[in-house]
Amino acid sequence: MPRTLANAPIMILNGPNLNLLGQRQPEIYGHETLADVEELCAKAAAAHGGTVDFRQSNHEGELVDWIHEARLSHCGIVINPGAYSHTSVAILDALNTCDGMPVLEVHISNIHRRESFRHHSYVSLRADGVIAGCGVQGYVFGVERVAALAGAARADA
Repeated sequence: MPRTLANAPIMILNGPNLNLLGQRQPEIYGHETLADVEELCAKAAAAHGGTVDFRQSNHEGELVDWIHEARLSHCGIVINPGAYSHTSVAILDALNTCDGMPVLEVHISNIHRRESFRHHSYVSLRADGVIAGCGVQGYVFGVERVAALAGAARADA
């Protein structure tokens, strides 16, 4: 049976420093905490009959391990890789193993209006969509898009 939002959660991954959301540079990232983001994502998934598996790590290898887990047991991935967006071929390679699974990349700030080194993301090479500059609402957009893509897979099943 294909994995859909009805029978598998959306993996939501958060990279380095996102554990400090609401405290670190609120003029860029806002005042919402990671717990607030998790609640927003859970509500968005529930509106589509689904759930989320929400995680954060400051360690690249742990994110890679979680992507490997998601490819076997989740219906899609929403990932805010943080600074690893611009440096991690390992995360890109892991995401490339997720054949047929929707992957949405989220950035709270508009990375294209920031330092030039932030303008390139390795993750974007695999992402089915990239959401940047929408604040924490971008996560909701990511969940909505995974729900739409997982729904399309369900209709094709």
